[in-house]
Amino acid sequence: MSLTFGPDRQTREFQCDCCNAPIERAWNFVYVDGMVYAVYFANCYHHRGRDHDAWIDVIFGTWGAGSEQWEDHVSFACRVGPVAGQDEPASTLVTAGLAHPDGPLFGRKLDREAALQHPRLPEFWKVSDFILEHDPLVRGHVYGR
Repeated sequence: MSLTFGPDRQTREFQCDCCNAPIERAWNFVYVDGMVYAVYFANCYHHRGRDHDAWIDVIFGTWGAGSEQWEDHVSFACRVGPVAGQDEPASTLVTAGLAHPDGPLFGRKLDREAALQHPRLPEFWKVSDFILEHDPLVRGHVYGR
């Protein structure tokens, strides 16, 4: 399975509610064989006096014309950043969609326990690794510019 990004990648900057530090967000579709496979939202946090981390939400489901019902959408998420006792950043499953309102786009937002049991978990890790390697904002934020 070869992943590619869609042509409409977007970014936005806004302020954190807890410390007014900047948050940079990137989002885009992920394609497999020319077809939309997933969409992601990656928030890169610059908290003052706290971890420098990224939170990545990935939504799987049916995409395209006529798929407005989104009944099959399911969301996974991870936090990527410093972990005690490790020299490199690590990814940890977290509850999906915490920074986004509930709605049909995110579908079923999985918490950590549900994500660990879900059959699409390997797909999520493949997509999140792809984002970490190839989205310039996320890669630069997590691994240095």
